[in-house]
Amino acid sequence: MNIEEFRDHCLSVREAEECFPFGEDTLVYKVRGKVFAYAPLNPQDGRFRANMKCAPERSAALMERYEGICFGPYSDKKYWITVYLESDAPDKLIDDLLLHSVEEVVKKLPRKIRETYSPR
Repeated sequence: MNIEEFRDHCLSVREAEECFPFGEDTLVYKVRGKVFAYAPLNPQDGRFRANMKCAPERSAALMERYEGICFGPYSDKKYWITVYLESDAPDKLIDDLLLHSVEEVVKKLPRKIRETYSPR
């Protein structure tokens, strides 16, 4: 998956909003005002990556299996993972992780909001 495809997947999430609160070189995606993914546009190593929320028990298994999934810089290593977009992580998995990230964000919202929201 390349960065443009990742952007399309993010924007396909219902009520997704794209913004630049960390500066013009970091894409940030929110749903209902909460960040579910962000991606630097000018990676220092030349490899595009995305940061997404992930349940701690799931992130450990993913990092064992895929070289392209790790803890990234500048994020809470308990709840956020970094996925290199052009790596051994399949596109389908990246899309699933994106939806999982949205679910992780939405489950922290008030019950009334949670009950009326679905990502797609």
